[in-house]
Amino acid sequence: MAKQGQSTTNLEGLTVAAREATNAAPGGKGLPPVHLWNPPFCGDLDMRIASDGTWFYMGTPIGRAALVRLFSTILKREGDKHFLVTPVEKVGIRVDDAPFLAVEMQKKCDSRGSLLRFRTNVDDWVDCDAAHRLRFEAAADGGLTPYLHVRAELWAKVTRALYYDLVDMGEERMVDGQEKFGVESAGEFFPMADAEQVRAAL
Repeated sequence: MAKQGQSTTNLEGLTVAAREATNAAPGGKGLPPVHLWNPPFCGDLDMRIASDGTWFYMGTPIGRAALVRLFSTILKREGDKHFLVTPVEKVGIRVDDAPFLAVEMQKKCDSRGSLLRFRTNVDDWVDCDAAHRLRFEAAADGGLTPYLHVRAELWAKVTRALYYDLVDMGEERMVDGQEKFGVESAGEFFPMADAEQVRAAL
């Protein structure tokens, strides 16, 4: 762990700090309690998460999946900015779109009915429900881009292939007096677009 006032401006130092921060999780398991940490800002790090979920350090992709996973556990969002946070420091990183990518989807059933589960590119499984909602934004090509709330204002962009799967299982419902097209999961309905617009596009 970097000492107070000493910034982990290199990958090795950040890796050590991230591992020690992860060990701060209860029982050394799960996610570190980054929401409880408010250390001083130590500047920006030359690290970027591209729109396809690839992590870069100083312009070079980080090829080790375990390292990316480790860094993802100390990721925090404040406003429109993203940071890697340890108990003693906070460094800013760039995120081109969303920090995670939803790459796999399963459809199951539980006490709430139909349930959609998503796996991210860092191997987190997220149940789509009231606390982990799907939202849909207009894409440059005229379509829609879905995003899944993972945790604490961190989102995963849903891959194009999974978006088409969502469209295939979509249905029309009345929402606040308007016909909407969307999908259901865990008893919640997540509207994609006006039903009339979807019909016109088919």
